[in-house]
Amino acid sequence: MRVLLGLISGLIFSLGLVISGMTNPAKVQNFLDLAGTWDPSLAFVMGGAIAVAAPSFYFIKRREKPILAQNFKLPMPSHLDRPLLAGSAIFGIGWGIGGLCPGPAISSLGMPSGQAFAFVAAMLLGMIMAKVVKAGQGSATASTSKA
Repeated sequence: MRVLLGLISGLIFSLGLVISGMTNPAKVQNFLDLAGTWDPSLAFVMGGAIAVAAPSFYFIKRREKPILAQNFKLPMPSHLDRPLLAGSAIFGIGWGIGGLCPGPAISSLGMPSGQAFAFVAAMLLGMIMAKVVKAGQGSATASTSKA
């Protein structure tokens, strides 16, 4: 049941991305181009998402536990640190250059787009590289603490 509901939710989310234009890199890049051909329409998409999510969090926090899980996995506030700021900057630069971010890129795989396939391949490579670097940092820290 959880898998089916997850699939349905993902399909609805993907359909919303396509309808809103978030899978069109040119539309996204025009939204980010404040000094040129600025297109404010995606601000309404983001505002609509916030308008739906904010009340949902209020009601979710009042429940003891989710319907189809043992506990909630809600984002927790954390402090700003160098990895968070660096990751945010890399994400923003990639979004501006490619005109896609992970959700819309995956939704775009359903359409014949070489740009979406290249973006998703680069995204997966970046995820793998991040795990390798993090694992290397962990082993370096462990070997330093043993010395």
